[in-house]
Amino acid sequence: MIRLLKPSDIDAVMNIWLSSNIQAHSFIPKEYWMKYFEQVKEILPDSTVYVYEDKGSVQGFIGLTGNYIEGIFVEESMRGRGIGTQLLHQVKQLFSSLTLQVYEKNQSALRFYFKEGFQIKKKQIDSETGQMEFTMEWSM
Repeated sequence: MIRLLKPSDIDAVMNIWLSSNIQAHSFIPKEYWMKYFEQVKEILPDSTVYVYEDKGSVQGFIGLTGNYIEGIFVEESMRGRGIGTQLLHQVKQLFSSLTLQVYEKNQSALRFYFKEGFQIKKKQIDSETGQMEFTMEWSM
């Protein structure tokens, strides 16, 4: 089931956020993600967050600021089961266009977004990590 974030979900969501970022971005030191953990946890309730829950357990989430996707994160053991796709389709019903940023080296995310109809609109270097990232857009 997909639903809006509840305060009681924050710890589970943050654990998924941290482990997913470390796993998906092996080209960035894990300390980078750990440095931002508390800041993200603090601002999370100010974003629009949909969680995917099954049997009382949060298994993934998507966070948005307006029509900008801050990220889609799925618990490692649950990846490849369509959870990310379901979360993305949930927000595609709410907006006529969506944007996001993804690192060039995150090939699995790039494949996912291309498959979902996103196109690269801009390439830039992330000043904090020094990594090439793409701004991608989807529209109806």
